[in-house]
Amino acid sequence: MTAAFELDLRLAADTVVVGDLPLCRVLLMRDSRFAWLVLVPRQADRSEVTDLAAPDRAALWREVDQAGAALRAVAPCDKLNIGALGNIVRQLHVHVVARVEGDAAWPGPVWGSGKAEGYPSDHLEARVTALRAALARS
Repeated sequence: MTAAFELDLRLAADTVVVGDLPLCRVLLMRDSRFAWLVLVPRQADRSEVTDLAAPDRAALWREVDQAGAALRAVAPCDKLNIGALGNIVRQLHVHVVARVEGDAAWPGPVWGSGKAEGYPSDHLEARVTALRAALARS
């Protein structure tokens, strides 16, 4: 019997669900300093990209491209950062972060850079709505 997909509790606590693509759940980090999506393949017991079957690896990168295009449409940026670290949260997930020169962590990484600043509720709803629309278009 195959284990069911469950989102890691730390990812769930730090994000809000934007929606689902064919392979991945798309999450928005609850840090208004950065336009930052996290894609999590909806498969149990995956910690490395290489744990995915070849067709799913290809789908993951297509969905990363789609997420990047959606982010750029909603939050224009100077650089798009993409990373799958998993040193703390082992569940396979890919970060897609729209970076702007001079942002709160520039030019360093966003991970561990200062304290997250939550979105005001109306801004969070607007960002999620815009991202859902942009993902649907891409």
